[in-house]
Amino acid sequence: MNAAPAIVVEGLGKVFQSPAGVRELLRGRLFGRPVEALAGVSFTVPHGEIACMMGPNGAGKSTLVRILGGLLLPSAGRAEVGGIDAGAGTSEFRRRVAFVVGDERSFHYRVSGRGNLHYFAALHGLPAATARRRTGELLERVGLAEAADRRYREYSRGMRQRLAIARGLLGDPKVLLLDEPTLGLDPKGARDLRAFLRDEIIRGAGRTAIVCSNDPAEARAMSDRVLFLDGGRLRGESAPDRIEAELGL
Repeated sequence: MNAAPAIVVEGLGKVFQSPAGVRELLRGRLFGRPVEALAGVSFTVPHGEIACMMGPNGAGKSTLVRILGGLLLPSAGRAEVGGIDAGAGTSEFRRRVAFVVGDERSFHYRVSGRGNLHYFAALHGLPAATARRRTGELLERVGLAEAADRRYREYSRGMRQRLAIARGLLGDPKVLLLDEPTLGLDPKGARDLRAFLRDEIIRGAGRTAIVCSNDPAEARAMSDRVLFLDGGRLRGESAPDRIEAELGL
């Protein structure tokens, strides 16, 4: 067990410059009032833990995981994931950390599941032979081997979520950042995917994870600890079985 945490966040802040409206433009201003998405967020996640980040829409959850995944730069503070600064943008960081979101717009609808993974493997810089082997292994692992050569547009919502997970695992990361991983799935599909993620993809492989969700059932089923984000600030934390009490439900 590593002594240092897998994720370290210290005083993290993010301010977005909103586009100017008509009044601002008439006054010669290109931007409107700044929007503070995160302010002074600090926490750590030990190796092997699954932490769930909960909060209302607009609380800053997606902004936070995008910073941790190296997709956004913070305005203040620092974030370190897998022992590397999240803003480093290095190939080593991309191998250690995966941001998993079932964003259908990022997949090619007319291409097969296998073809999509080959494309993203090339973006990872994997040699062709390695990409073919890795793609086959991952499609088998996420239960898509029989549907590997079907076009993405023919996939169900659950199949698309599983392909997104396979894409996130191409670099064999040590840390997973999951944003609403079961959004849009039926109750049984969501339950099965949560168990698969928790038992096989995360705990079974000794990984660390942050799961962003608004669903108390998801937090109870997947996490070891729940963090509450509201208005861009960390308001507290609880054990999974204390979620409703903390939220006043």
